[in-house]
Amino acid sequence: MSEAGGRGCGSPVPQRAPWSLVAATAAICLVSATSVWTAGAEPMSREEKQKLGNQVLEMFDHAYGNYMEHAYPADELMPLTCRGRVRGQEPSRGDVDDALGKFSLTLIDSLDTLVVLNKTKEFEDAVRKVLRDVNLDNDVVVSVFETNIRVLGGLLGGHSLAIMLKEKGEYMQWYNDELLQMAKQLGYKLLPAFNTTSGLPYPRINLKFGIRKPEARTGTETDTCTACAGTLILEFAALSRFTGATIFEEYARKALDFLWEKRQRSSNLVGVTINIHTGDWVRKDSGVGAGIDSYYEYLLKAYVLLGDDSFLERFNTHYDAIMRYISQPPLLLDVHIHKPMLNARTWMDALLAFFPGLQVLKGDIRPAIETHEMLYQVIKKHNFLPEAFTTDFRVHWAQHPLRPEFAESTYFLYKATGDPYYLEVGKTLIENLNKYARVPCGFAAMKDVRTGSHEDRMDSFFLAEMFKYLYLLFADKEDIIFDIEDYIFTTEAHLLPLWLSTTNQSISKKNTTSEYTELDDSNFDWTCPNTQILFPNDPLYAQSIREPLKNVVDKSCPRGIIRVREESFRSGAKPPLRARDFMATNPEHLEILKKMGVSLIHLKDGRVQLVQHAIQAASSIDAEDGLRFMQEMIELSSQQQKEQQLPPRAVQIVSHPFFGRVVLTAGPAQFGLDLSRHKETRGFVASSKPYNGCSELTNPEAVMGKIALIQRGQCMFAEKARNIQNAGAIGGIVIDDNEGSSSDTAPLFQMAGDGKDTDDIKIPMLFLFSKEGSIILDAIREYEEVEVLLSDKAKDRAAILKDPEMENEEQPSSENDSQNQSAEQISSSSQEVDLVDQESSEENSLNSHPEALSPADMDNAASISPSEQTSNPTENHETTNLNGECTDLDNQLQEQSETEEDSNPNVSWGKKVQPIDSILADWNEDIEAFEMMEKDEL
Repeated sequence: MSEAGGRGCGSPVPQRAPWSLVAATAAICLVSATSVWTAGAEPMSREEKQKLGNQVLEMFDHAYGNYMEHAYPADELMPLTCRGRVRGQEPSRGDVDDALGKFSLTLIDSLDTLVVLNKTKEFEDAVRKVLRDVNLDNDVVVSVFETNIRVLGGLLGGHSLAIMLKEKGEYMQWYNDELLQMAKQLGYKLLPAFNTTSGLPYPRINLKFGIRKPEARTGTETDTCTACAGTLILEFAALSRFTGATIFEEYARKALDFLWEKRQRSSNLVGVTINIHTGDWVRKDSGVGAGIDSYYEYLLKAYVLLGDDSFLERFNTHYDAIMRYISQPPLLLDVHIHKPMLNARTWMDALLAFFPGLQVLKGDIRPAIETHEMLYQVIKKHNFLPEAFTTDFRVHWAQHPLRPEFAESTYFLYKATGDPYYLEVGKTLIENLNKYARVPCGFAAMKDVRTGSHEDRMDSFFLAEMFKYLYLLFADKEDIIFDIEDYIFTTEAHLLPLWLSTTNQSISKKNTTSEYTELDDSNFDWTCPNTQILFPNDPLYAQSIREPLKNVVDKSCPRGIIRVREESFRSGAKPPLRARDFMATNPEHLEILKKMGVSLIHLKDGRVQLVQHAIQAASSIDAEDGLRFMQEMIELSSQQQKEQQLPPRAVQIVSHPFFGRVVLTAGPAQFGLDLSRHKETRGFVASSKPYNGCSELTNPEAVMGKIALIQRGQCMFAEKARNIQNAGAIGGIVIDDNEGSSSDTAPLFQMAGDGKDTDDIKIPMLFLFSKEGSIILDAIREYEEVEVLLSDKAKDRAAILKDPEMENEEQPSSENDSQNQSAEQISSSSQEVDLVDQESSEENSLNSHPEALSPADMDNAASISPSEQTSNPTENHETTNLNGECTDLDNQLQEQSETEEDSNPNVSWGKKVQPIDSILADWNEDIEAFEMMEKDEL
């Protein structure tokens, strides 16, 4: 976000002020800040900044051009198969598809990006296409939230810059508010979603039929996320200010008012999910990531755009609670809104990467630097920010859909500080995108950052946000054809003009905030950064903040990572008992359990059951320790169950014209060569005859020395492996016989043995779903000779290619390669612990069976077997020593796997797997534990 005007940088914000108050990053307040920062750092040359800016332009052209060539007018590009994603024609991805409305989503989302990147002719052509081709009256159910921020925001951003260009007199002279009229049409189509007693909108709406009608196929939902209901005010208010129709701003304000009223009054936090009819919190965990993130963002930005100081007061009240309970620099960990001193989980999601940028707007620079640096270290370890990662920085969810939030925060920190360090961060992002995500038809999302495998998706927000922030990061003022400081960024990085604050002000601005809370006046000081406070006369100030975090990911485990409120412990007291250290035969441990209100029950099947009653604890602090211990026990059980599975593998196509750019997610086998322990297998592929591989091959000469392709079905996997091995194959790829199956929509598949000794199988075997397998088969039909690499993770393309000319043509510059190789070395330097086999895992695993207990048994329960009591330092589960040292397990398994024998041709696809939807769905596991905890109030 950026804006013009602003008070003097040393002046506190008054209680009433116009729209130009929070010039926290990009305007007047940056002048003195920049001079301080650059004094202690080597600035990047103008030539190198221009080179990187031009590289961003080329990358955008590659993504946008391929969308227009291969996908338009579809909503999004599928970059691996070079075609458009049309809803209903591809396998459903669940809630992720709710963003698609058959309205050329990527084109609308990219409109103002074209202007920012100085592509005015392309912008004019794109606007004409939108007006000619886009239909907003489709019979399709869409997300109100996504349609608002992407489509309504895209139309308003396009309109804002269209009228700017028209005023300049060179382009868009024919334009007569056509995009605004489309935005108004869409706004009216979204209004029926607000037909609830609370004023909170339904999460979905049918563009043609609205809500509740039988043909609408929606309107029965009861819950929505806080961000879904609280991220409307910028777009709806702008629509009202542009058109004079006040109803849009009124509805958005009512939703925000209701959320504010329903906050938890003692903690001033909001939950993730709320009932749209009753206002009851459905999920009571609170953080700054998925489900809540942009609610906080829009409170502050609504103050900037609309000049209503009640929004600033609300933001500051929430921000104080966030810094009090959620922020544990450099971490941001979710807590329970009623018990904010307790963590709700021990991992973070990627969406919180926007928060350092928001802290910059607030003027709180130090924690912004700390959290941003922590995130950057995670990126240097994994090349991208995983969808979720643990407090000791291991992968929790391995996907990365090319999210722009980290680039956003990088841009804002550079604008606020002028520190060239953030230009180097941006350079790393560019290199990683080109090196690991670029494919012939665009940029592909990462299916698994550990293996480097791709997903056939390129979301519209990648073009709307990523290239915009990266270009602005390296651009000088004269590189942009308009003054970016005259606009505010929405959460989708669409641009709205700040002059809207003084246009069509017909909305009552009654300040209702003070009716609910007594505000601390200190919250309002220095909203515009005072450089004398934030930037001491120390040119190495930012470096001094970052330096302690340089090795936080790879070498150390900060003492505050496992959040046990240490300030609550009495001086000199022993650290609390950790679940991993517990031994049922240790009398001291049993005494500690009793003190925490936890009792131990021996079950007939040999397991012991832990039951906690907080009211029986010796003190409230001991009760909190007991709750934490039970949570750790449940998480430990879940972790060990996951670790019984093998991690995914990668099939990388290395021959022309792919050169390692296409990486497919493959399921492992429980037999044959273990690719995680041995060198990868590289070879050309050949189809076996018979294709099912269930008998002696009739074409051994064709598969000799090659990787055999075989089809799933009609016999055991091990039998297929033996037959192709006997024919001389050096590896095997089993392709699913269920047409249309895909790793995008099905759990990871793991091939089991045949119940016999499989030590005779020496070749590696991998499994591909139908969609991924068809990519190889299509390549064979087109290019005949197709070479692949079977490995535990994708390899650097520079290492794959042997032809120097080919390497120079297809790879990034050697300078880029050296830096990314360095990043890979950081990743590979982490300590790895070999996985135990499945049988030993089952014998030694920790099991939790709360479902086996009657309601009278306990409020919080976990069960363990006596054989599990001895703590083993080499055990492959999350381990944090009391002295603060970490065991870093890069091979930790976070994805749910499915182990089947191939004799059963029927497939149960089970739960859909998709990045954003899985974030929201998988949290249920954690929340169930806290729902049990909630029964016992401290």
